[in-house]
Amino acid sequence: MTDTVPQITDSHCHLDFPDFEGEHEAIIARAAEAGVTRMVTICTRLRQVPQVRAIAEAHDPVFWTAATHPMSAGEEPMATVEELVALAQHPKFVGIGETGLDYHYTAETKAAQIESLLIHIEAARQTKLPLIIHSRDADEDMARILTEEHEKGEFTCVMHCFSSGSELAKAAVDLGFYLSMSGIATFPKSQEIRDIFAAAPVERVLVETDSPYLAPPPHRGKRNEPAFTAHTARKGAEVYGMDYADFAAQTQANFERLFWKAA
Repeated sequence: MTDTVPQITDSHCHLDFPDFEGEHEAIIARAAEAGVTRMVTICTRLRQVPQVRAIAEAHDPVFWTAATHPMSAGEEPMATVEELVALAQHPKFVGIGETGLDYHYTAETKAAQIESLLIHIEAARQTKLPLIIHSRDADEDMARILTEEHEKGEFTCVMHCFSSGSELAKAAVDLGFYLSMSGIATFPKSQEIRDIFAAAPVERVLVETDSPYLAPPPHRGKRNEPAFTAHTARKGAEVYGMDYADFAAQTQANFERLFWKAA
């Protein structure tokens, strides 16, 4: 099947979440049928590392990353650079994240979130692995911190599930960073997001599900899974006025350039 269907990568999913328990084989098989031949499962609390790592070790198409999610930064132990650098020695560990800022749900832990973000940035610098950023209602702080930190020492980065404003998109692209398109970009009311992507270079775009969340139509409101990356990628091809196979190939090249260890 994968010979005829263009291949793509789900650059961000959460296979360790209870929503997928006991179903990994079937989920990976459905993904392969849809052309999704690789996926990166994201660990959002460092105490979950053993479970997330085990999923990657058990399944060839699955790679993994780890970090403390900004929404958990106030309640989880603060990560250390050393801890993250040590995790990065694993052959299938491909990125530092997701980290970032979330002022929508957890503005009260802003200080802890910023402290945590800076630790993760330093780990990304030291490992040369891409930083995976979650940013919600924090555009100004996020653009400022990423720009200031990049001046202090380079690192690479993807703005995962990008749904912020055009200023943050521009700041990220100007730094050489990537924007990842999720199911949000397929929603009827997301024209503004599609316009932001259309204005960004197609060489800097990835696709993802963020599953089990944010399922694109025709699955909206249901559990998302890696196979559905294909719906988002088809919408991406439309946004850029490209043939699906060409857009898929471009996102693959982009993914391998950024997530070099998975290539």
